[in-house]
Amino acid sequence: MAYLAAAVTLPLALLLTGVLAMQAWRLADNRAMENSWAWLQAQAPATVEAFDPAMVEGLPDAARRYFLYTIAPGTPLHVVSEIHMSGEIGLGSKEAPGYRPMRARQILAPPHGFIWHLERAGTGLVQMSGSDGMANGRSWTRFWLNGTLPVARAGGDDNHLRASFGRAVAEAAFWAPAALLPQHGVRWEETGVRWEETGEPNLARAIITHGTLEQAIEIAVAENGQPRWVQFQRWSNANPEKEWRLQPFGGYLDNFQSFEGFTLPTKVEAGNHFGTEAYFPFFRVRVREVRFAVS
Repeated sequence: MAYLAAAVTLPLALLLTGVLAMQAWRLADNRAMENSWAWLQAQAPATVEAFDPAMVEGLPDAARRYFLYTIAPGTPLHVVSEIHMSGEIGLGSKEAPGYRPMRARQILAPPHGFIWHLERAGTGLVQMSGSDGMANGRSWTRFWLNGTLPVARAGGDDNHLRASFGRAVAEAAFWAPAALLPQHGVRWEETGVRWEETGEPNLARAIITHGTLEQAIEIAVAENGQPRWVQFQRWSNANPEKEWRLQPFGGYLDNFQSFEGFTLPTKVEAGNHFGTEAYFPFFRVRVREVRFAVS
């Protein structure tokens, strides 16, 4: 009987040890995310200027119209946004998207970084949670299945950091336009033809530098200044070869609403290989709330 008791007790002890280790790992992930979230919040200046259209007078026409549409005169120029969203995330491929309902919140502090906190994706017994982010010169991807099993972990290298910086910059054009003002060192160029000649949105090109990182993005700007879509060449390994290389990424913006003087999209669809036949919009969200952090 003693041998039988030992044979039963040992596996149970090992199982319990494994469960506790996983929980400790998950708690460490959560603490790291919360500390990074607080660091990004602290990047918000204690005082901010109010927007004056004269700030953008010297910009290319498309860029000027973009700012005049997204920021009302007199708006405090907050550069750190917190976004609450729900929608769908595709966990498969273009041919079999595998969309799952999801809910998430995000802090966006360009060019310093972002955290996308996936609170829940999926339903029933199979749900994912975790975070994707960049803060204080580091980036990560950490997702868990049912809060107990790690299913996606990446980061800690230059490739991942470069890819994450691209996301932070592109999403600034969605939800943190004040961070793209020229006073922050952003360079603006106009590309393509003007809308007066074609009736189609023309492109404003922004180039953002942060330390050794640099990213250019293009914003399609309608006649009234509304941004229709954003695209950029992202450093990514989301391809069949799993090779790190530049490839198109982008998203469509719609259903604009006003948040404390900013006019921002509340419907966003985005994905890899934007503008090509391989485009897969794995990210489809509706924004419920946008708030602005202050130190």
